[in-house]
Amino acid sequence: MAETAPRGERLNIGLFGRRNVGKSSLLNALCGQQVSIVSDMAGTTTDAVSKIYELIPVGPVTFFDTAGIDDLGNIGELRIAATRKIINKADIALLVTDEKGIGEFENKLMDTFKSLRVPFILVFNKSDLTSAVSDTSALSCPSVRVCASAGKNMDELKQLIKDTIPEHLKNAPALVRDLIQARQTVVCIAPIDSSAPKGRLILPQVQVIRDILDANAYAYVIQNEKDFQNILPDMKRPPALVVTDSQLIRQVAGVVPQDIPLTTFSTLFARYKGDLALLYAGAAQLKKLNENDSVLIAEACSHHVQDDDIARVKMPNLIKKALGKNIRFEWSAGCDFPVDLERFKVVIHCGGCMLSRLETLRRLNECARRSVPVTNFGMALSAMQGVLERVVQPFGLSS
Repeated sequence: MAETAPRGERLNIGLFGRRNVGKSSLLNALCGQQVSIVSDMAGTTTDAVSKIYELIPVGPVTFFDTAGIDDLGNIGELRIAATRKIINKADIALLVTDEKGIGEFENKLMDTFKSLRVPFILVFNKSDLTSAVSDTSALSCPSVRVCASAGKNMDELKQLIKDTIPEHLKNAPALVRDLIQARQTVVCIAPIDSSAPKGRLILPQVQVIRDILDANAYAYVIQNEKDFQNILPDMKRPPALVVTDSQLIRQVAGVVPQDIPLTTFSTLFARYKGDLALLYAGAAQLKKLNENDSVLIAEACSHHVQDDDIARVKMPNLIKKALGKNIRFEWSAGCDFPVDLERFKVVIHCGGCMLSRLETLRRLNECARRSVPVTNFGMALSAMQGVLERVVQPFGLSS
């Protein structure tokens, strides 16, 4: 069900438009339940309201109901800023208008969607109030007339959403299954330390194990490189692949024979969620950092920072030690992603397990557009420990 699908695997659909055009009513009609508060008073929706939903036949999605883009005053500006963050998350946008049709605000939103390459659908709501049909032929986008308060044409809108999903989201890259064959064994090294969630594995490990099983292969899960040394002599056939936590990559690389392919969970996600070649090139730029250069470490989720936190403590210390230089670090988390990226010599992004693929690619492409090298946690750790070439060998990228 949609509630159990990982957040990064659900399609993000945002509802955008002016105040009081019926965005909240539309969300309620799409979901068939009272999700957002509906009122005749403009500006009822403040922070974005999210709803997890199984949208047949699309699959698990998250709907985001946002504040009106024409909101007023100081608080209104904050609401609009929150709405813009949702635009950056959206895989598909529903641009909702009413009997007034397309005006200044709608045109500005369409320009924003186009600049971010967000596919969008024009939804003309309140069709009961007017019989006029706006000419959308020049806009090159799908459109539909609905009456959210009466639930009219919801099936047509849902079909349009299905038809608007980009092909690269329908057919996501393989995580690991294209690297292995049925009945082969993959050894997954998943350390249980202070950063491991109580009673479960972290999401990237779970998704990799599931993908191995979907390939009708065998997942052999252990905790560290010493366990690997213990099990290897007892294996009738060497594993087809070893996947390890990035923090252990140097130790694991020291005990896994060179003829056994080796990579990290984070490197697999670099390909699955983003652009592996771009992130590989970005990792190589870390060694070119100079004294007092600034590096951004971006995390897609917010969490309690521990004394040995990988993003706040371990990685900065490792980079400084490996380079022998004083590097300045800044951090961003959750939906926050700086607009002034040019200040940074390199951006190091997390694996993006909590982001959709499109949102991850949008961040990477923005870095590339600003000519700022970008890599991810696992590839940065591998580069600083001298094993980057080995972990990308299974993908044919090593020099």
